[in-house]
Amino acid sequence: MDQVQENNPHRGNRLLAALDDEDFAFLAPHLTMVDFQRGQVVYEAGETLEYTYFPHSAVVSLVTVMLDGKSAEMATFGCESLLGLVSAFVSRNSFGRYIVQIPGTASRIELDRMHEAFRTRPKIQQLILRFTEALLAQTLQSVACNATHSVEARCCRWILSTRDRWGSDELPLTHEFLSEMLGVQRSTVSAVTRALHEGGLINQSRGAITIVDRHGLEETACECYEVIRRKFAELLPPSTA
Repeated sequence: MDQVQENNPHRGNRLLAALDDEDFAFLAPHLTMVDFQRGQVVYEAGETLEYTYFPHSAVVSLVTVMLDGKSAEMATFGCESLLGLVSAFVSRNSFGRYIVQIPGTASRIELDRMHEAFRTRPKIQQLILRFTEALLAQTLQSVACNATHSVEARCCRWILSTRDRWGSDELPLTHEFLSEMLGVQRSTVSAVTRALHEGGLINQSRGAITIVDRHGLEETACECYEVIRRKFAELLPPSTA
């Protein structure tokens, strides 16, 4: 692989890293690096989608906001993902609110260019379809998880999944943000994280959670963490970069 291609910062996203040189070169001139800030709203519900984003270090949640102001997470996007394309092949309106949960960088490309790539580049199309299936599996598994598993188990799953995307055991997460993502009261999250802290699984400080015992956290998490992780590993190829 060409050294410039290999060291290209856009390859920090797993999907872009999986592209061969020819397909990556088709997208590369149209990619720009952007910085996401914590709590930044990338798209509001109903807003017209103009760009597709490939996160690197940033982690973005798609949340639904109810009429009473309550919100809950529908999907999460990290370095294994793209956002702003799967739901925009027909309608270009955002289905929910895309909000940055962990700050970092992402590659941005105009939506029209991604539509062109999907139509004209078979390998890019296949990669997007594989990701779409993995994303659908994640979303449907999360629906079942939210309906059947305890808040503690779901919280552990969420922490582990976020750690996998973030790449560090120290996660910049607040109880308020966790409560919004899990769709529960902040006091409930505080009680759960306090129990995990006292059990030696995590350390918590102001604005951060640090994983201390990953194995113990995995044992406390529900089965959905491993189900979703395996599905992404099955469908998405290893990077070529």
